Amino acid sequence: MTTKEIQELIDFITKSGLEEVNIETETIKIHIKRSIPIPGHIASLTSNSLPISAPAQVTAMPSIQDNSLETNYITVKSPMIGTFYRASSPTDPPFVKEGDLIVKGTKLCIIEAMKIFNEIEAEVTGKIVQILVDDVSPVEYDQPLFLVDPVTK
Repeated sequence: MTTKEIQELIDFITKSGLEEVNIETETIKIHIKRSIPIPGHIASLTSNSLPISAPAQVTAMPSIQDNSLETNYITVKSPMIGTFYRASSPTDPPFVKEGDLIVKGTKLCIIEAMKIFNEIEAEVTGKIVQILVDDVSPVEYDQPLFLVDPVTK
């Protein structure tokens, strides 16, 4: 199932007010129940909730003035609605911290949507300038998550 299809499914369930949905095809089986509260943090990724790598949306931000130096940062945005996690469990270190150097494909965070844990990977090489979302916070589609100072060769 693609990220877009998951997003459309979330939107449909939200608008319809359904409490429970079962979808089964030859390749995927999904059971969604909205009335179950989400725990405070992910204890661990279980085999029933396989992570899906979702490409993060990347857009260039307008120039930001910082002590008269003009810098172009790249904004990594959320590809879906869900809960933002900086680590795979409360005891694990975060995937990235401010100041970390990243390369394309680096795991930045996890966004949990309807019990599906989506690994968000970097689409650019650079340095994490700022993390814009607190751990275990809800995020919206297209919400800025990270500011990255891209590496220019």
